Amino acid sequence: MGYILHGGREYEFEDRTLAHLKTVIGMKLAKREGFFLSWAVDASRGSGRHEVWISEHSPIAFRFSGGKTPQLNPAWIKALMAMSYTPRGLVALQENDATKWAQRNPLLAA
Repeated sequence: MGYILHGGREYEFEDRTLAHLKTVIGMKLAKREGFFLSWAVDASRGSGRHEVWISEHSPIAFRFSGGKTPQLNPAWIKALMAMSYTPRGLVALQENDATKWAQRNPLLAA
């Protein structure tokens, strides 16, 4: 498991998911685009969801537990990036959920 460090807090994500989020967040920040990042909280941790505002003015860091860089899936990145432009913002979806989202929103994910 890895972490996003933002606003003095750490948020835990699986390393492969984190690698994809880091890529999309980097792409957005390179364009100076602020956005919400949200994700569901597992029932074992109390349920609910988190939402944080990400902008070029807020420091952000990524800490991975594994020493090996996960292989990136371009379709997953494309779906996450497309989702980031919706009113909901960037949602930390797992790979299969991002694929389903892209299939339900073909015009957005094109």
